[in-house]
Amino acid sequence: MRTRIMLRCTECNEENYLSSKNKKNVPDRLELKKYCPRCNKNTLHREKR
Repeated sequence: MRTRIMLRCTECNEENYLSSKNKKNVPDRLELKKYCPRCNKNTLHREKR
């Protein structure tokens, strides 16, 4: 039931992280604050469609 998703930085649009989520429990897009090496700071990372 868990699916793999890519997390993309909202500022530079670079795909930095691979994660997983349960689509039954979390039907909408996943948003996490993660470190972006390209921006060199913590930014909001959103699930790629």
